[in-house]
Amino acid sequence: MFAKKAGASLVYACELSKTMYELARDVVAANNMERKINLLHLKSLDIEIPKHIPERVSLVVTETVDAGLFGEGIVESLIHAWEHLLLQPKPKNQGFSTGDYGRVIPASATIFGMAVECKEIRRHHRVGMQEIAGVHLSNSVQFFSPTCASAGSEENVEPYTTEKLSRIPGGYVPLTEPCQVMTVDFNNLQELKSLAARKPWKLSLPVIEGGILDAVVVWFVLQLDDEHALSTSPSEETCWEQAVYPVQGLPDYSVKTGDTVLMEVCCQDCYLKIQEISSLPSKCGMDTSEKDDTLSLGNEAELCDALAGLQTTSKQDGNAQVCVLESTEIALLNNVQYHKCFKAAMDKVLSALNPSKDSQSMDVDGHGSGMNLQENQNKSFLDAAPDPLYVLDVSEGFSILPIIASKLGPVRAYSSVEKEQHQAALNVISEANHFPKEALEFWLSHLEDESVVLQRPKSDKLWSIIILDVIETSGLIQQEVMEKAAISRCLLHSGGKIFPQYVLVYGMLVESESLLLESAVQGTEPTLGFNIAPFINQFKVPVRVYLNLSTLPCVPLSKPAELLRLDLMNPLLNSSSREVKVEICKSGQVTAIPFWYHIYLDEDHSLNTSDESSHWKQAAVVLDEPLQVQVGDELVLDVQHHKSNICITVKR
Repeated sequence: MFAKKAGASLVYACELSKTMYELARDVVAANNMERKINLLHLKSLDIEIPKHIPERVSLVVTETVDAGLFGEGIVESLIHAWEHLLLQPKPKNQGFSTGDYGRVIPASATIFGMAVECKEIRRHHRVGMQEIAGVHLSNSVQFFSPTCASAGSEENVEPYTTEKLSRIPGGYVPLTEPCQVMTVDFNNLQELKSLAARKPWKLSLPVIEGGILDAVVVWFVLQLDDEHALSTSPSEETCWEQAVYPVQGLPDYSVKTGDTVLMEVCCQDCYLKIQEISSLPSKCGMDTSEKDDTLSLGNEAELCDALAGLQTTSKQDGNAQVCVLESTEIALLNNVQYHKCFKAAMDKVLSALNPSKDSQSMDVDGHGSGMNLQENQNKSFLDAAPDPLYVLDVSEGFSILPIIASKLGPVRAYSSVEKEQHQAALNVISEANHFPKEALEFWLSHLEDESVVLQRPKSDKLWSIIILDVIETSGLIQQEVMEKAAISRCLLHSGGKIFPQYVLVYGMLVESESLLLESAVQGTEPTLGFNIAPFINQFKVPVRVYLNLSTLPCVPLSKPAELLRLDLMNPLLNSSSREVKVEICKSGQVTAIPFWYHIYLDEDHSLNTSDESSHWKQAAVVLDEPLQVQVGDELVLDVQHHKSNICITVKR
């Protein structure tokens, strides 16, 4: 529409998504341009001349860029456009000409990167401890997140994650100055075609601030033409996040001023890849300040040794069991309080069901020759126990809770992990803690129908503990969790428990312009002169997820309030609807209601999903219309819970 308004005689637009194509058609019609703009329900790679458009065009405009610039296929799309759809580019060094030539907006891009320390990135990509709730993590298991695993994978896995660094909890510390990684000219066909064939190149960034090397972050500047540019830098407020390349697999992540961060860069599989990230200590550098141009033999040998070491530090140990986890699973492993709470709550239940447990519990904290005695005792442990207690963990993803349960007495613990790699890692950890093989089993291998996970451990046995996933990492309630709880209650031994036993939902009223702007097109005025908002806002999502409440730009207008109780053990305490009175403690505009959960394993042990160490994110209901309030006002929140969905409406 901008092209037509600027005077283009013929305009073509293509969109592969049927939904977005129909939306574009409605927007064009609403602006009386349906006869002036030709919409094609096609991928640009499938457009042919003269089948779809009659002749080559003089301008292609595209925004097929992601946080890593190339991830949405802009290079492939523009190679096709230059070869099949665009007029020839204007020759270099040619002055003013009236001839027709092809060009692309954006004209070019420059990619920048820097090394950072960031605790939040670290806890999502590196397991930071050797022991969790008394369970020793074996050195024979190496944990990696998918971004690192992609380097040696045959699958086309995105080699980076993304973060809005301006809002990352705990912030970040630049360890190096920003460095230019590469430039690309979108109006140069040969340069575009040579990107994939270009050999990897090395980059070295001097360390200006000592710290922990957690990631290399990347952003870009899009040069639209000679006068206009867009930047996705962490210091700019845009819709783009930054690409994050976590550092993994190093023996030491600490760097100091004067060290050098080294990395290898390439463009492969339509992605910008930054790999083999490592650090070179300053003492290994080539200090020639008081020497001739030639390097002394001693220093050269030292440097060669250092560089040789760098070649191997990021490689995976060939003898170790590699275990690739999602970043949220790694954050869960790093959540110390989570595992401590589960251990204490499980111990409480198992002790009550087996009073003699204390004299039988598996103490794996011994050292030296005592370990052999302990191991022999453990081998016959389950055989000696006439009636072991059964624990089932059906939480999603990788979990060591069954191994923690195995430590607590004569227990048969069942894990519901599906991936063979995860099962192998759990077996290695179990063996490293000297548990007998019978102490940990994989539940899905015992089922004839994997769709019916919740059933008895044996025909004549019941569960002592069933662990359910109640809250998604996104901040929403898991689907069908109350139905699963109802089935689980029928499968429990007398005195057995579901974990968690109940969940309290908390929320508060806030004013947040950011949530408003990111949820819908605001206002009733035309957007840059065009009627767009009513059509885009049809797709407005009432609940925002994956929020970090600690860094969300917002002003609290009320204190946190308990909104709802979800009781998995006692359904009589549940209610599908509730009205909650909330007093305003600060004047402003209520625009949203962020909510989170207190998860009670029992009355003494609970977890708060808004804690700094939590692997869960928060969610928020965004109001359709902001509500002006004054200090002392009282609002009523109508809270509805239906099929795991929470709906909150505000009334005066």
